[in-house]
Amino acid sequence: MKFFVDTADVAAIRELNELGMVDGVTTNPSLILKSGRDIVEVTKEICGIVSGPVSAEVVATDAKTMISEGLTLAKIAPNIAIKVPLTWDGLTACKAFASEGHMVNVTLCFSAAQAILAAKAGASFISPFIGRLDDNNYDGVQLIEDIRTIYDNYGFKTEILAASIRSVNHITDCARIGADVITAPPAVIKAMANHVLTDKGLEQFLKDWAKTGQKIG
Repeated sequence: MKFFVDTADVAAIRELNELGMVDGVTTNPSLILKSGRDIVEVTKEICGIVSGPVSAEVVATDAKTMISEGLTLAKIAPNIAIKVPLTWDGLTACKAFASEGHMVNVTLCFSAAQAILAAKAGASFISPFIGRLDDNNYDGVQLIEDIRTIYDNYGFKTEILAASIRSVNHITDCARIGADVITAPPAVIKAMANHVLTDKGLEQFLKDWAKTGQKIG
């Protein structure tokens, strides 16, 4: 499974990248706002840190302007994945970008039917928002499983990029089902290292070691 980091925080990306925990980055208008930086400037810096795909999102809602914005974003760096919403205009833009060899991340997916359309339009990635589905009393992880089954049935090459990840359980569930990629905030990825029994075991080891009166080195 590939790990994308869902942030525009350059320091957080650098930290995780140095540990080999970053295969790509996803950004969106909300994350750019949170960073407080110019979209081109911060996206270019991120693309220089990671070698994998960096999703940069268009903000237009009509296909013609989406295409214009997307081509502008694609000029930032070779590893840009143009991010478009899963609307009919977004699919039109996706097809245009894919036809020219650009990576495309189709976002805001909430159904298997939408995922089929994205794959047929040539999307490199489909981003189902599992956390938002859970928030609205739907089963987000089940959607990942449904898309996995459908894509495998027909040999679609589009990668399933599980998004709106809220917990460590989301990540492990997506891994079990076979999502190709997850994108999560840095804090959620780092939380994967935490377990109460690890903490308790370490505490006991340190207590016992102190009783030996020894030092290493």
